Amino acid sequence: MLGLPAPRFDEFPRYEALTRLLFAYAEARPNLVSVRSMGKSHEGRDIWLVVLTNTATGLDTDKPAFWLDGNIHAAELLACNACLYYLNELVLKHGRDPQVTRLLDTRCVYMVPRLNPDGAELALADRPRHIRSSTRRYPLDEAPVDGLTMEDVDGDGRILTMRLPDPHGAYKKHPTEPRLMVAREPGEFGGEYYRLLPEGFIVNHDGLTVRVNPDAEGLDLNRNFPARWRQECEQVGAGPYPTSEPEVRAMVDFITQHPNIGAAVSFHTHSGVILRPSGHQPDADMTPEDLWLIQRLSRLGQQHTGYPVISSWHDFRYHPKETLAGTQEWLYEHLGALFWVVELWSPKRAAGVPDDSGWIDWLREHPVADDLTLLQWSDTQCGGKAYVDWKPYQHPQLGQVEIGGWDKMNFWRNPPPYLREAEVARFPAWLNQITLSLPRLELLRTEVRALGPDVWRVRLAVGNSGYLSAYVTQRALQRKVVRGVVFELYASAGVEVQMLQGKPRMEGPQLEGHAPRQSPLAFLPDRQPTADRALAEWVLRAPKGTALTLVAHAARAGTVRTEVTLD
Repeated sequence: MLGLPAPRFDEFPRYEALTRLLFAYAEARPNLVSVRSMGKSHEGRDIWLVVLTNTATGLDTDKPAFWLDGNIHAAELLACNACLYYLNELVLKHGRDPQVTRLLDTRCVYMVPRLNPDGAELALADRPRHIRSSTRRYPLDEAPVDGLTMEDVDGDGRILTMRLPDPHGAYKKHPTEPRLMVAREPGEFGGEYYRLLPEGFIVNHDGLTVRVNPDAEGLDLNRNFPARWRQECEQVGAGPYPTSEPEVRAMVDFITQHPNIGAAVSFHTHSGVILRPSGHQPDADMTPEDLWLIQRLSRLGQQHTGYPVISSWHDFRYHPKETLAGTQEWLYEHLGALFWVVELWSPKRAAGVPDDSGWIDWLREHPVADDLTLLQWSDTQCGGKAYVDWKPYQHPQLGQVEIGGWDKMNFWRNPPPYLREAEVARFPAWLNQITLSLPRLELLRTEVRALGPDVWRVRLAVGNSGYLSAYVTQRALQRKVVRGVVFELYASAGVEVQMLQGKPRMEGPQLEGHAPRQSPLAFLPDRQPTADRALAEWVLRAPKGTALTLVAHAARAGTVRTEVTLD
């Protein structure tokens, strides 16, 4: 057996290195890891899907499954590392850690570490560009003929900020910390002011005005999912129609073809929060039973990771009049699967700025004292690299400028190298607990009884040993995407069986899990204390010695098979 790879979680792998790493795991542990291409990206790269389960205990499709993805947004590279860290933890601990061993023996993890390989490769280029998602030009298939395009102009591998003196500028140097640019006060005149521009080149500059171009590659793959999709005029980056983009279509196709997926997490950056549903409506309008369940499992995430859990609708909207749709809305709203978005990494928290300063609103406006705290963090903890000192540069269109300011790619969107592993190490315990909470169908007993000459009664009893119900959420029942447990009976080839009671295929009830529906202090007792169990019964005519195969199946709880002999 080959040794396991030794990944570096403080580095962001480029595509070829990522490919080699994933296949190295599959080669080292073929009983636990397989790698498949889920589809091709816009530029033709394989979108690698990792299947994690112990094949000795059954097929992945016969087990309840958890979905994990990362790096749908191009520059959110830590999301890929978070997936790789979890991959390494599962493989390393199987057979050593009872929890991980049970997880891979009884359940499956489908993982896509880098859903958007093209955009990530552009972000990791020697001379990078940081776009939102796909590299396909959208909404126009043409290059800009004027304006400023954000890119690395001085060749240092970073995209920073350009400042140039301007009496009409909106910024000035901080009075005691001249490196820091702060907003000019209302009604303020008579000082030294600056205009701030993103680092980039300008096409057809008229010597006076500068228009910053939106990315020619304007897609946001997270706005291309079917649930609550809206046109570009209402939701920027949405694409021409739902699942128009190959990366999103590959994910949607795979998940809909694998109904054993009952829960999912998508890694993004940055804010250091766990986002829970719903993204389009307040808690008061959600299905109460689902909200209670999501809140309960979310609290576990907060306990394990230290990340606060917040509502996408109540706490994390880019604009108070707008709502966002994406993977979270699709997986929960359409399929009724549990889903969380994890926004990895908070530079504010690392620097000591309190969380109660807010999330999205803080980016719009916050005290200068917070900037000074962050600047001190850059100096003392990041070697002065988070906030780059201003350096003169002869810009080909603007003339003499200075380039510097916050390195948003390497210290805001993603943490500095020395903090990356510790940040992603927060999550395996919570991901394990979610996956082990999934429903799981288990065989309780079989019974064969002779009722007369060649007449038999056959019974099959199964139970759900998982915490979650076999349907997982009320939303899944409302959307009619799950059936009750399905029982099937097959005779050995060439043997004729006459059904006297029952059918070869029968649909039974929905199975609850062992999640308590109420406190023991409730006024009324639980009216369905064995709702996690189901029994199928057949009465049939067949010769003695006939072999029968009995199957029970619930899409999100897995499949059990057993054989009985009529004797």
